Amino acid sequence: MATETTLTRPHIIELPKIPDQRGNLSFFQNDSPIPFTMERVYWIYDVPGGEQRGGHAYRTLQEFVVALSGSFEVLLSDGREEQRFLLNRSYYGLYIPPLYWRQMENFSTNSLALIVADKAFDEGDYVREFSRFQQLRDAR
Repeated sequence: MATETTLTRPHIIELPKIPDQRGNLSFFQNDSPIPFTMERVYWIYDVPGGEQRGGHAYRTLQEFVVALSGSFEVLLSDGREEQRFLLNRSYYGLYIPPLYWRQMENFSTNSLALIVADKAFDEGDYVREFSRFQQLRDAR
């Protein structure tokens, strides 16, 4: 069950892992174990060496990020403190609540990032300037 803390702080969520000699299986579904209902799914792949993704925040959108293949780092900021998460296993992912600045970097060769969101794409939900993001965080 999601608590207030788990809905307001980024954290790693371990996914079910069903081991099998033929290959392991992991999964998630609406509200389990991710704390929201999925509205949109997208993936990032073929990221050239040294490139970064993200560089923005969302006003209301929640995300869950999984490294399906390879590895990458997610750098999050609440405007005051930064946290770095290495994602390199397909049986856990990172929950990111609204109003966290995010940057994805250090993608390994052939990495595949799967991102699940609780809302459909809405350009108006993006905060693309860090100074504006800080203003919004301070107003909370």
